[in-house]
Amino acid sequence: MHPSEVLFQGKRQPLLLAACDHYAGSDKLMRKSIALQQELGPLFDITFDCEDGASAGAEEAHARLVAALLQDEGNRFNRIGVRVHDVNSAFFAQDVEIVCAAAPRLAYLALPKANGVQDVARAISFINLHARNAGRADLPIHVIIETHGALREVYDIAALPQVECLSFGIMDFVSAHYGAIAANAMRTPGQFQHPLVVRAKLEIAAACHAHGKVPSHNVTTDVRDSAVVANDAQRAAAEFGFTRMWSIHPDQIKPIIKAFTPRLSEVNEANNILHEAEKAQWGPIAQNGRLHDRASYRYYWTVLQRAKLAGLPLPEAAAALLNASPDEH
Repeated sequence: MHPSEVLFQGKRQPLLLAACDHYAGSDKLMRKSIALQQELGPLFDITFDCEDGASAGAEEAHARLVAALLQDEGNRFNRIGVRVHDVNSAFFAQDVEIVCAAAPRLAYLALPKANGVQDVARAISFINLHARNAGRADLPIHVIIETHGALREVYDIAALPQVECLSFGIMDFVSAHYGAIAANAMRTPGQFQHPLVVRAKLEIAAACHAHGKVPSHNVTTDVRDSAVVANDAQRAAAEFGFTRMWSIHPDQIKPIIKAFTPRLSEVNEANNILHEAEKAQWGPIAQNGRLHDRASYRYYWTVLQRAKLAGLPLPEAAAALLNASPDEH
């Protein structure tokens, strides 16, 4: 049997997305991000920004540009999402109506500033109406957790079936405390030390993992020092359980991908363990003096999937296992 059937036994597998979510707002930056994705491949997602990317008074024109770029032949991998205005904005409905005309080419819609699960559910209902008119059912939704209400109801938001990713909007979250949290908590080291910010990150990551969704770490505002973004990404992954992170500059993309990509030694270990497990019909095995069973197999199966998403060359046996469909086993 295929590992996806054996290891999860009918349960929905945890979702996996590319490790980097690259935001672009202006016409120039959106086109440059498309060109970079064509060069590197679908190793990162792109989010076009209607919320902060549009100039005041040009919201409709910007949404139409976004929709046109989604349908352009440059969108080769269909891995471009869009952040629309928040559900309580006067521009939300307009954004959704225009962008969802390109729903078949759209990877996801990102929702900012929701005040709780009711806001998200209301937004999804409206999005579905327009996406289905364009021939797309169950368009994936990414929710940016940046308000007190959204954080309070983060488990309920993560439980919504159409939601596949929760992102932490650290700057709006800190600002929502009106000076009670110092500005240095928006960047390293404060963002990993202030108790209220740490609590928010842990709640988001825990909610995502409880429901098999993807937790996406906040932006690094230092765009000139790749070492800073690499350090932030490593800490987000190792200490907080995030599996994805925002980028706001092309130079941030590769350090983020590298930080979230399994090391070659981990990939080889996963390959060896799962190869032996398959031969044992997924029963327990001992390797190098250590016992492995389906609990550890699930972990190593995810290691291989993450490596594939990052474009790592995989051992032949691992590639065959990942590329085989469940009914081939």
